[in-house]
Amino acid sequence: MIDLESLLDEPRKLPTVPKVAQQLIQSFSDENAAFRDIVSQLSADPVLSAKLLRLANSAYFHVSRTIGSIDDALRMLGFVMVRNLVLAHGIAAAFRNTRGIDLQEFWRYNLYTVGASRWLAACCAVPTDTVFTVALLHGIGQLHLHAAAPQAVAPLDRRLDVLDAGRAELERQALGFHHGEVAAALARAWHFPQPIVEALRQVPAPRLDGEFSELAACVHIGAWRARGELRGMSPEELEAAFPLETGRRLQLSPQRIEAEIPPLAELTEGLQSMLE
Repeated sequence: MIDLESLLDEPRKLPTVPKVAQQLIQSFSDENAAFRDIVSQLSADPVLSAKLLRLANSAYFHVSRTIGSIDDALRMLGFVMVRNLVLAHGIAAAFRNTRGIDLQEFWRYNLYTVGASRWLAACCAVPTDTVFTVALLHGIGQLHLHAAAPQAVAPLDRRLDVLDAGRAELERQALGFHHGEVAAALARAWHFPQPIVEALRQVPAPRLDGEFSELAACVHIGAWRARGELRGMSPEELEAAFPLETGRRLQLSPQRIEAEIPPLAELTEGLQSMLE
């Protein structure tokens, strides 16, 4: 039997992200992070710089002019979004060789969750860039479980797909914790702010009491919509699977979402290059 602590008790067990991503993670808690220092860090990595400029000019951001430098990208996109893009690149690279999980499907689901969650956040006046961060990271617990404890999760994979809405409860019953708690533990080890850590813990099952996290709720519902897209669920099936209580807290209904949300392929157009 594994436990949560054993997954993280040695530095070598933690996923390794590129140095520039580590530096940008640290900037979460540094309100005085210098613009020029961030530009310098990004510019020192030619591969990452090229990818960042490609993303800045992608359909996702709908820019009206060509972004030709890291300086321009940072000014136009904003520091938080640039940090999100670098994190996506670093995390995808850290888990590139993870076995036992369909990575192509997983990342497609992840990007659909990002797109849907960010749209939902805008509807609910929740900070969209922070929701982007939580949605981007919410699956790293699954990836880390498969990388660090493949023998423990293999029997669970045979019983229930990793993207199934009931997967977290199956993990809790079998392991004593679920992938959201693993994601939160990784985020804490990487020194993310506490609201992001707590949101990651709650994404599989948002709390409905005083500790309710709007960040987690947006991503939880975004994951519902992404799962429905990947599984080709009918409107009736989507409505039956909708997390009603979480939706009520955000004043969202499946009918409203389905009537107003753009196609997920449109909401994520251009983002896939983060993971290449």
